[in-house]
Amino acid sequence: MADDRAALLSGNGRTVGLEKRLLQPGRGELSEFRNGTKATFHFRTLKCDEDQSFLDDSRTRGKPMELIIGKKFKLPVWETIISTMREGEQAEFLCDVKHVVQYPQVSKSLRNIAVGKDPLEGQRHCCGIAQMHEHHSLGYTDLDELHRNPQPLIFQIDMLKVEEPGSYRQDPWAMTDEEKLQAVPLIHEEGNQLFKKGSIQEAATKYYDAIACLKNLQMKEQPGSSDWIQLDLKITPLLLNYCQCKLLLEEYYEVLEHCNSILNKYEDNVKAYFKRGKAHAAVWNSTEAQADFDMVVRLDPSLAPVVTKELKNLEARMKEKDQEDKARFRGIFL
Repeated sequence: MADDRAALLSGNGRTVGLEKRLLQPGRGELSEFRNGTKATFHFRTLKCDEDQSFLDDSRTRGKPMELIIGKKFKLPVWETIISTMREGEQAEFLCDVKHVVQYPQVSKSLRNIAVGKDPLEGQRHCCGIAQMHEHHSLGYTDLDELHRNPQPLIFQIDMLKVEEPGSYRQDPWAMTDEEKLQAVPLIHEEGNQLFKKGSIQEAATKYYDAIACLKNLQMKEQPGSSDWIQLDLKITPLLLNYCQCKLLLEEYYEVLEHCNSILNKYEDNVKAYFKRGKAHAAVWNSTEAQADFDMVVRLDPSLAPVVTKELKNLEARMKEKDQEDKARFRGIFL
């Protein structure tokens, strides 16, 4: 079976436009790669030009690629090439243009994920002008060029792990709609436990995964419908937990962005005002912080002592900043 599958990529005409070059042999038996098999691998993507120009490297993202056979990944050729590989194997694949025309869109999604963005950003509920812009630009110069001028690509694959169906817990993106709904409370609780242990970044990742599950389901509903609203009510507390993590990680502008989105829909959300106030205070927006903290007390007077403490901290920090600024300006004009 291994020889047969490798032969598909050997240029004998049975699979046209794919060539494989073994860099390092793998270990063990070759998996049958049934539907549901999970392959975890690092990849590098190179253009097939004289310089073999670099496009992507999963190692720079800090996380390997995970692909589940049969889940209709947007780049079917990856299922084909990884199905020839054993654990520990390293190989290089030359893929003709017809196999990689979707790579710019796939790369954009992977790059978005790497920086914490929605992988489908810009593809939902866009107005006509936004959609026209989206079709003309992927947001990355190198991907725009590849989109306009498709060419063969080289994939260097390092197969880390192959797991048979049922032997692993599925990642949220690979779940069915029903599995996503069932998984959200479990992922939420995992995030809470990590937060209590002080593993803030890991907790944020869990909250993000739970949000992604619900956002994926919400995308299929009409905005403003009862089902859409019910999903949004489940997303909001998770998003607030995520914001709390980002406050502790000092990623204040992301907190501002998410709290704004919550308050645009739920004007009486005390927690969103409080977290936004703390984020404003952290980036020296004293007027905005004061307004948010005032709203917190107006909506929940019992929080007045907590708000008073935050305002005192803000006042002290502003005085300290003023003194630093004056000293800096004096130094400039001496």
